[in-house]
Amino acid sequence: MKILYFAWVRERVGKAEEVVEPPSSVATIGELMSWLAGRGEEYAYAFENARVIRAAIDQTHVRPDTPIAGAREVAFFPPMTGG
Repeated sequence: MKILYFAWVRERVGKAEEVVEPPSSVATIGELMSWLAGRGEEYAYAFENARVIRAAIDQTHVRPDTPIAGAREVAFFPPMTGG
């Protein structure tokens, strides 16, 4: 699946996107964030406070308990502020 990173999540990970194949034990957005956090120091830093990170599957906002089965694209971004 394609993973997109935005704003400070992108800055901390050090890339805007990548293609990953999480293990079959990773079934939800929350589990995906935990798995990504274990991939290295930059990922651990990006996902250190996963509660504030928002996610979208195929351009639809989702909750951490949302299953990722069948997702083509997952995007992670910090909370947005308006102005």
